[in-house]
Amino acid sequence: MSDQALPTSIDDTLARLATLDYIADRRLATCVYLALKLQRPLFLEGEPGTGKTEIARTLSAMLGRPLIRLQCYEGLDLSGAAYEWNYGRQMMEIRLAEATGAGAKQGREALAAELFSERFLTKRALLQAIDPANPVAPVLLIDELDRADEPFEAFLLEVLSEWQITIPELGPVRALHPPIVVLTSNRTREIHDAVKRRCLYHWVGFPDAAREAEILRRRVPGAGQRLAGEIVAFVQRLRTLDLYKLPGVAETIEWARALRELDAIQLDPEIVQSTLGLLLKYQDDIARVNVDEVQRLLDQVRQQAAAV
Repeated sequence: MSDQALPTSIDDTLARLATLDYIADRRLATCVYLALKLQRPLFLEGEPGTGKTEIARTLSAMLGRPLIRLQCYEGLDLSGAAYEWNYGRQMMEIRLAEATGAGAKQGREALAAELFSERFLTKRALLQAIDPANPVAPVLLIDELDRADEPFEAFLLEVLSEWQITIPELGPVRALHPPIVVLTSNRTREIHDAVKRRCLYHWVGFPDAAREAEILRRRVPGAGQRLAGEIVAFVQRLRTLDLYKLPGVAETIEWARALRELDAIQLDPEIVQSTLGLLLKYQDDIARVNVDEVQRLLDQVRQQAAAV
């Protein structure tokens, strides 16, 4: 993976993302361009399945940088996100020193200093991302930050502000090349303003029909034009319903792939009902979209197609 130059403009950003089949709107491309130019973290918030995580993967491929991912979860702490000491190896070193008599020769202080040297340090995602030994700045994806507990955000501030982590036994570790940081949130809770202030913010919403059709054309090229058009129109109308969780672009792509494997040429009530679980992930939503509702939506899709 070779290091590539940063985009030279918003249009260049759009074009390079599209080359890798990421169809962004201009506002997102503007935020990406500025985040890269200003070396600011990019904070992406929005519904699940709208391409927030994918932007980090695409940037990694576009710029030829390694991708380091920190998947957030409840209870995530310093040892899971940044570093921890390899206590097993440290115990082995102590026992080896005792067995060989090296502990007495070195003295307690020298042995303690050796035990807390870098060779006993296990580097997690955050420390890997700011490692001064990195030849190029990696892309750091802090995914689903809203899943982590609020105290974890306080620790992130040092990383996002100073590009460093302070390890009590070693001192501060500071990046020579600040990583390209993408933070995502599905907004299951609010992220603290102190984190947001250090980032460029963008809300990633559902795409309009034209952009979703282009995404589908690139990601599922085997789907016929008629089928792809009906899929996009149906999903767009499905998102107007009062559902617990609306289908994202990821679900649209997965549904199109499934229908392609079933050799579908167009949508009909039976095939929609039998594959609805690819679009909707809650039983209450599936029950809401019953046979009559599916037929009503399909009628609207056909009327729309006839009017074009």
